[in-house]
Amino acid sequence: MNFDYSKLRGRMTERGFTQAQLADKIGINKATLNVKLNGRYAFATDEILAICKELDIPNDEISKYFFCSRSSEN
Repeated sequence: MNFDYSKLRGRMTERGFTQAQLADKIGINKATLNVKLNGRYAFATDEILAICKELDIPNDEISKYFFCSRSSEN
């Protein structure tokens, strides 16, 4: 299943993070973050938690940012 990370990308922009900055903060390579945001690989649980910490995403909203399925129109 492909997930839609547009809300996550928007949160990154709101909080002033580039992909490179966020990747550095959570301890992964920028290219790795990029392929995950593009749906080629899944995020690991520890990565999701680290991203939520950096972007101030509450636990009860994690699914809105990481588990929204991509519609067939996208």
